[in-house]
Amino acid sequence: MTDTKRLIRVGHSPDPDDAFMFYALAKDKLDTGPYRFVHELVDIETLNRRAFSGELELTAVSLHAYAHLAELYMLCPCGASMGDRYGPMVVAREKCSLDSLTGKNIAVPGTLTTAYLALRMCMGHDFAHVVVPFDEILDAVAAGAYRGAPVTAGLIIHEGQLTYASQGLELVLDTGQWWFDETGLPLPLGANAIRKDLGIETIRDVNRLLKQSIKYGLEHREEALAYAMGFGRGLDPNKADRFVGMYVNDWTLDFGPRGRQAVAELLRRGHAAGVIPRWVEPEFVEEG
Repeated sequence: MTDTKRLIRVGHSPDPDDAFMFYALAKDKLDTGPYRFVHELVDIETLNRRAFSGELELTAVSLHAYAHLAELYMLCPCGASMGDRYGPMVVAREKCSLDSLTGKNIAVPGTLTTAYLALRMCMGHDFAHVVVPFDEILDAVAAGAYRGAPVTAGLIIHEGQLTYASQGLELVLDTGQWWFDETGLPLPLGANAIRKDLGIETIRDVNRLLKQSIKYGLEHREEALAYAMGFGRGLDPNKADRFVGMYVNDWTLDFGPRGRQAVAELLRRGHAAGVIPRWVEPEFVEEG
């Protein structure tokens, strides 16, 4: 029998919070009606880059990347990853100040990540960096090098925020705390974006199903967490639970007015700092 369902290709990161968020859709816990969801698990910087070609109907993106993609994609009001006084961290082999890293290579998970944008704004200038896959940054910092390039510090995302100390590394900066001190707002790191050319009916349907998947995970936390554990590199169950709680919560169900304000402020400041080439007014799906 021919499958007549509309294909929705979904891209998200292979990390516990995204896995938790998409658990219900990935494991057929929901009636998806006329849609068939196919999941691709890829690191966030790869998804950011792929989004420029618009090949995925629904994709996780960094808010920094979204500033370059607003003509192709709009933001789902659900699915946010917000750092509320916490976020991507700069770590080093020994205690040091952020200023002392000027001129020294910092390993970053990609130049379209919000982590990179936040650190650029915090430092007030471009900085020496080496792009390293997010799950290799801690090892690169511990080794002091990546593929022959010296590495003095690393900008870590995902579960590395909870595991860096186990490799004897020291915290230099928490960008989420820095952002809160600057703005009084949570740091909007990632979102789910849906392609504009799908049409308003499909856009609203897909957004609704995504929200149902998030709610299902939160309401069936134990089973969703067991699934998410499969993506928790180096996380024991307690740390996995803590990590998921950091990034799948009330913010994830809906950005809300304060979350939307945070997105607009991030894009405004990113543009003012010269990192984002043009000012972008964030566009969210209107739930029908």
